[in-house]
Amino acid sequence: MISSVKPTSSSFSTVFSGGVRRSIPTKLQFSPLNIIKNCHNQSFSSNAISHQKPLHISSASNFKREVRVQAYEADRSRPLDINIELPNEQSAQKLKIGIYFATWWALNVVFNIYNKKVLNAFPYPWLTSTLSLACGSLMMLVSWATRIADAPKTDLDFWKTLFPVAVAHTIGHVAATVSMSKVAVSFTHIIKSGEPAFTVLVSRLFMGETFPLPVYLSLLPIIGGCALAAVTELNFNITGFMGAMISNLAFVFRNIFSKKGMKGNSVSGMNYYACLSMMSLLILTPFAIAVEGPQMWAAGWQNAVSQVGPNFVWWVVAQSVFYHLYNQVSYMSLDQISPLTFSIGNTMKRISVIVASIIIFHTPIQLVNALGAAIAILGTFLYSQVNKQ
Repeated sequence: MISSVKPTSSSFSTVFSGGVRRSIPTKLQFSPLNIIKNCHNQSFSSNAISHQKPLHISSASNFKREVRVQAYEADRSRPLDINIELPNEQSAQKLKIGIYFATWWALNVVFNIYNKKVLNAFPYPWLTSTLSLACGSLMMLVSWATRIADAPKTDLDFWKTLFPVAVAHTIGHVAATVSMSKVAVSFTHIIKSGEPAFTVLVSRLFMGETFPLPVYLSLLPIIGGCALAAVTELNFNITGFMGAMISNLAFVFRNIFSKKGMKGNSVSGMNYYACLSMMSLLILTPFAIAVEGPQMWAAGWQNAVSQVGPNFVWWVVAQSVFYHLYNQVSYMSLDQISPLTFSIGNTMKRISVIVASIIIFHTPIQLVNALGAAIAILGTFLYSQVNKQ
């Protein structure tokens, strides 16, 4: 159906402009007619509307109409108070965590390389462990003295709660160093990937904690993988194996004591590890002297310098510095991420150390041994996923 226009008596107004009579439409009334008819009584301007066809506008100049549109303007006097984290802030935080992880892994790889080089030429793990703690303690004392870092505000209660943590840390540190002096770096870290199994065992027996079934199931590949890697290790050594196992157990107790001691404590992660290193140094030094002694150290040092040359001194300094730095960065990252993310990062760190040590030291490894390592690391990753409590 065609819509047509039917003019009414008021559809047009007549004006005179310059002696010319013009008809200007002022109102149009639409009706659904098939055709336009009976419109001869009205005079139409031929240049405005053609009445032989449906509505056709040949010129829009006569249809000007003023329309005023007013927009509502909001009150700007009161700012919006909405706590929204901008994407830029989220990206910056992710970038910061990524830098922490990359630095942590890189420093740990470098430490393990230099530590193994030192132990190959100088097989005295007690002194090596002592030098690592002494170097870190000295670095932090200088930082506090020069105000590069703010010194922590501690009291006697802080040092009391830190003492059991320092004891466990000292045992774990020395045991791991003894292990790497006897076996390959890769094997030590494969065994140390079984730490979650010790965590569950100690928490269950001594702390009375219970875990869901998936947590216990995730321990099966960890234990099985470590056992497979140990049985197929070409250069297996019982002292190295036991050192890694003792280190796992000691670090589990260190983590448990740390959780208790750090509740309500305002000391930053960096300063906390610095204080931990200093107390561990005080604990370790007399035992290192008793077990090895200055005479053995002097003879071993002279022998290492004669075989390696001046680079040996650099190796000792590097392994000491990088030991403190990688531990310091790991404690600093704990202030930024959740324990679950830290656990995943620790698993990936072991993978990077194992792969790097095999490449650099040309460690011979069998396919079955590599399979055991992969299973153990996979179990560690699964453990970190299911143990979110």
